[in-house]
Amino acid sequence: MAALELIDILIIAIAALAAGAVNSIAGGGTFFSFPALLAVGVPPVVANASNSVSLWPGSLAGAWAFRRELARFSRSLPLLSVVAFIGGIAGGLLLLATSNAAFSALIPWLLLVATVLFAFSAQISALVKKLKPAPKAADERHVGPGGYVFQLGVSIYGGFFGAGMGILMLAALAIQGFKDVHEINALKNWLSAVIYSVAVGTFVIANAVSWPHTLVMLVTGTAGGYLGAAVARRIPARLLRYFIIATGTVLTAYYFSKTF
Repeated sequence: MAALELIDILIIAIAALAAGAVNSIAGGGTFFSFPALLAVGVPPVVANASNSVSLWPGSLAGAWAFRRELARFSRSLPLLSVVAFIGGIAGGLLLLATSNAAFSALIPWLLLVATVLFAFSAQISALVKKLKPAPKAADERHVGPGGYVFQLGVSIYGGFFGAGMGILMLAALAIQGFKDVHEINALKNWLSAVIYSVAVGTFVIANAVSWPHTLVMLVTGTAGGYLGAAVARRIPARLLRYFIIATGTVLTAYYFSKTF
């Protein structure tokens, strides 16, 4: 801790608090925490790894706050968790083997696609059902093969970088036909926790983490994750949906601006 200036501690602590809260509500918390680490002088790859480690407990706290909604997915949750686990490992290894430069160019496009998919998820879901109607007695919380494939891609992306992972995940689940935003959020928080968990293990073993910065962010990021989830459960579903779309739009604009 002695290596950190007080101003550095304040910057990353506040950024992690905001990131934990936003991640538990909609995703996109990396928008706050990752740039903060860069601003205090942490190299990009180390900042990315440190950011994942610091936000990991916050994702667990957010999942715990939504445990009632999460329990409704008892059938699909085990396989979704396995897919997230595999994807998280693959993404973490990919980060360690690759520089951020090439992938950074894709980030704004991925965020744009994720935001558009979520914004029009109801229409896309209706089209999917029209092309392939589900049986009348079908479980509304059932995840189809396409959902698992989509989740694998999101998990690899999340293990590698994480920015917009939550919005991508929300879009994938909404397109599957899930209507309750709070239930979707519960799934998103849990699967994000799984992805962060395996990515964290990869980064720690590879000694790619700046622990002085990470320990500061662990505390405030965890607090933000729980507080954000508690607030999200009290927000009307329609307003929460608008907030998610707005977050995705801001993230997309921000990362596009970084490419110029």
